[in-house]
Amino acid sequence: MIKLHDKYFKKFISEAQIQEAVARMSTEMAEDLKDERPIFIGILNGVFMFFADFMKAYPYTCEMSFIKLASYHGTSSSGDIKELIGLSQDIEGRTVVVLEDIIDTGNTLEELHKIFKAKKVKDFKIGTLFFKPEAYTKQHKIDYIGMEIPNEFIVGYGLDYDELGRNLPEVYQLHNHNMINLILFGKPGAGKGTQANFLKEKYNLVHISTGDVFRYNMKNDTELGKLAKSFIDKGDLVPDEVTINMLQAEVEKNPEANGFIFDGFPRTTAQAEALDNFLTTKDMGISATIALEADDEVLIERLLERGKDSGRADDQDRDKIANRFDEYNQKTAPLIDFYKQQNKFHSINGIGTIEEITVRLSTAIDQL
Repeated sequence: MIKLHDKYFKKFISEAQIQEAVARMSTEMAEDLKDERPIFIGILNGVFMFFADFMKAYPYTCEMSFIKLASYHGTSSSGDIKELIGLSQDIEGRTVVVLEDIIDTGNTLEELHKIFKAKKVKDFKIGTLFFKPEAYTKQHKIDYIGMEIPNEFIVGYGLDYDELGRNLPEVYQLHNHNMINLILFGKPGAGKGTQANFLKEKYNLVHISTGDVFRYNMKNDTELGKLAKSFIDKGDLVPDEVTINMLQAEVEKNPEANGFIFDGFPRTTAQAEALDNFLTTKDMGISATIALEADDEVLIERLLERGKDSGRADDQDRDKIANRFDEYNQKTAPLIDFYKQQNKFHSINGIGTIEEITVRLSTAIDQL
């Protein structure tokens, strides 16, 4: 997995597979053109690596050139008409083979046919290392194809994403799966932590607990940890921006995750808006907020029972438990309204066995 600008790409085609395709194309063309002295023309910029490897493998006499295609942008033009830049040879009556790094829709190919037909070449052929049949919309024959690939965005071996990635010897595909990003709500005792563990295993999600993230950064004296500690030591609240930056670091540590479970954040509408803004920069978003609902008396009994084993004082006092419930209600109510407006709020019955509740959660997630 690599990162270029703001996107992640996963390895798709190995260097060995590319070289095998290049060698096969060279052999096919050599057999067809051995009695000719063809002119091989590469379309810049992306073709340079393929072109160089192909020419080293081609065994017969040939000529080579590079061209670029430029659009006219006059007042009466749509911008679709192309002109050649860089072709200096007289190619009338010659056999011309244009080499492309990739052909998808075929728009460029159509323009090339028009241009070279006008130049009265003897024979015109097209060879492309990569071809996307799902995207191809034209009728022109492609004479030589290195390999057919899905209609997904790729980089490497001359292909770029905003000018990055051309130098990679392998090809990478955009890591663009459907991510599941969840926020779990639940009063103390609702089983939020237990269910988060099941969900992260089932859906290959990363569980990001704000409390754990804070403790990690402060314990390891990271820059963000030092910054957070400076506010805490003064008795101030840690600014949302610091927390978001910590969450961002956790997200970026896990580029192959199918999604994330956010636990303990957001706690306010402002934090929810900040989280949305951050996820947008990563081409992500919250899939759903899920609240585990249970009657207060049931939860109180759960906590009192848990307190016998845990020894936690706040799990052994009814008044303290009631205060925690009140605090949860006050903080969560505005967030529930916030996510209801986005049609992302789901209420799940939290009464029953662990397995029964897991099934309810899974059913809600599978329908997203």
